[in-house]
Amino acid sequence: MAASLRIRPACRVVIDNDWAGDPDGLVALAHHLLSPSNDVRVVTSSSLNPVFGPPEGTAARGAALASELIGLLDASVEGGVHAGPDTTFTGEARTNPAADAIIAEALRDDPLQLYLVCAGPLTNVADALLARPDLVDALVIVWVGGTRDAGGWEYNRATDEDAAAYVLGTTARIIQYPLESYRVARIGVAELEQELAGSGAVGGWLWERFVTLPLPDEVALGEVWALGDSLPLLVTALGRASFEESDLTAGVREVGPDDVRLLIGDLLAKLRLAERRRDV
Repeated sequence: MAASLRIRPACRVVIDNDWAGDPDGLVALAHHLLSPSNDVRVVTSSSLNPVFGPPEGTAARGAALASELIGLLDASVEGGVHAGPDTTFTGEARTNPAADAIIAEALRDDPLQLYLVCAGPLTNVADALLARPDLVDALVIVWVGGTRDAGGWEYNRATDEDAAAYVLGTTARIIQYPLESYRVARIGVAELEQELAGSGAVGGWLWERFVTLPLPDEVALGEVWALGDSLPLLVTALGRASFEESDLTAGVREVGPDDVRLLIGDLLAKLRLAERRRDV
């Protein structure tokens, strides 16, 4: 096999998601873990929207799925995988191992910029900021959620509206990919099946998560799937050219066709390279 370019970690990443829900979160986790410029330090799990059924146990189930994927990739996540509560943000201090892990990493003395990537409800993020408001100076939040239209409905925000209101009301630097941006990151379901299922053990495992997703009966699937949870990689791993600093400017980000091509092409290439290296 040809030698690869030497790419060093350029940032620390904490990744929070409702891993037991839409499998595009697990696709994004695999992409982050396969990106050598990302030093993924902690993975945290939040619970699902009740549309998927009772939320009890869903944060732990998501943490188990994330751990299984990390094992398949033979990846190292120094700070471990932690499940948050199965209830929404209360505005009061409470025990939350996921929030505690976020806080511990944010308080670490480390020269690498820390990104807190969340592509689900902001429950664990809100609990962490409630416990330690000073964290706003220690990290950059990259959130996939919300809408440009303040009155519009969006799944991640609606799952825990109080958490979203609390986090967005702080002075934290927040880079946001709202519904209008993340629905642009589309791929045909046929292409998704062919490319994931044909990209080795990890790709096959990811495709199986799509096939076995327990969707409510009233949800009718079309022939396109949005991989919106991968958009934070445009900030963490793919947002910088060689020798350039990443753009930390807070605010809503637009997404164009070149971004989508870069994301999907990079993901599939990394899955195939990982499978080739497994066979060596």
